[in-house]
Amino acid sequence: MKLFPYWLDGIESFAAADPGPVAGEADVAVIGGGFTGLSAALALARAGARVVVLEAGRVAQQASGRNGGHVNNGTAIDIGAFAAKYGTARARALYRAYDDAVDTVERIVRDHQIACDFRRGGKIKLAAKPAHYEAMARGFAFLNREIDPETDLIARGDVADHVGSDAFFGGLLYRKSAQMHVGRFGRGLAEAAHRAGARIFEHAPVTALHRLHHHAHRVTTARGSVVAKQVLLATGPSRHGPFARFRRRIVPIGSFIVATAPLAAATAAAVMPGGHTATTSLNVGNYFRLTPDHRLVFGGRARFALSSPVSDRKSGRILEAALRRIFPQLAPVPIEYCWGGIIDLTADRLPRAGEHAGLFYAMGYSGHGVQMSVHMGERMAAVMGGDAGANPLRDLPWPPIPGHFGPPWFLPLVGAYYRAKDRFG
Repeated sequence: MKLFPYWLDGIESFAAADPGPVAGEADVAVIGGGFTGLSAALALARAGARVVVLEAGRVAQQASGRNGGHVNNGTAIDIGAFAAKYGTARARALYRAYDDAVDTVERIVRDHQIACDFRRGGKIKLAAKPAHYEAMARGFAFLNREIDPETDLIARGDVADHVGSDAFFGGLLYRKSAQMHVGRFGRGLAEAAHRAGARIFEHAPVTALHRLHHHAHRVTTARGSVVAKQVLLATGPSRHGPFARFRRRIVPIGSFIVATAPLAAATAAAVMPGGHTATTSLNVGNYFRLTPDHRLVFGGRARFALSSPVSDRKSGRILEAALRRIFPQLAPVPIEYCWGGIIDLTADRLPRAGEHAGLFYAMGYSGHGVQMSVHMGERMAAVMGGDAGANPLRDLPWPPIPGHFGPPWFLPLVGAYYRAKDRFG
């Protein structure tokens, strides 16, 4: 078993990374070389801006390359409850931002000819308990009528048409969702940004930010400094650097994934006959999908801990047990990959993007980052170009999380709370 992301195996080093020191001036400095930063850099460079991307490690190899490869529409929150609080029009606009995000990924894949196995196959959210299905059914009428008419409620007797498991009590099908190989997409996105004129620096962690005037900053890295007229912070849950304000508003939480050996074609078809991405309804639930080479990629919040080799291995054992429970027919199939990553979770599970004290930002995707990061990078590029209305998240308040000043000391307590809700709720 490899303790390494399946998506990054065989992805070579980014040959176009700038070898020189970070120096001089730029129109925009993008801090973070994941999907948000690369998407923004591509859009800004195509608009004629001089762009530098500053990545602490290697491009698209943190959260962007360590997820499940789901490109899902639908929000991480109860959209009906959001509508009851803020109004149907606002809920519809928020939901459509997630729809638009899937379209943005598809357009970039098409326009830049990125070979990443992008495919629209829909997503099914599976009810792990009868009460969960009852809640889905109650919310479905509003969702289908007012928000997304391309959704379907799946009764328990019809689950087998979508997922080859009798562990679930029904589900909700979102037809607009997609999936892709995120390692190949990340490489293709970086190459497209480079071709457009962006300079991409790897192993250039930002150590200091000094505001000069308005939006201009001097950005200091381990490889030198650059003066930029604008700065976009696209680092997600960065635990290093001068980003304390954002660390108070984001909880970095581990998400862990295993991938099986390739399944026989008939077995793969029986396990996922609908060809969807899938998520379960538990708070400490799972998500899974097939790859084109018939591996089952199966993930979840196995442990409320951050990723490390020891943590990944422990989490892999928990995930393997869950996989065997849901799909007992896969008991003989070995696990070939196991890895972890960090999700940038906000208190309400909604992403944030905007401008504070002269610094632009986009982050907090809360498990929906594959599509929303790409979309919000492009949207924030438009905002930085003068179109303030391009940001669909511009009106969301973002207070700090009480008692949170950086390291998430409370993760074990959060884990215990959600496991209790799953068990007794």
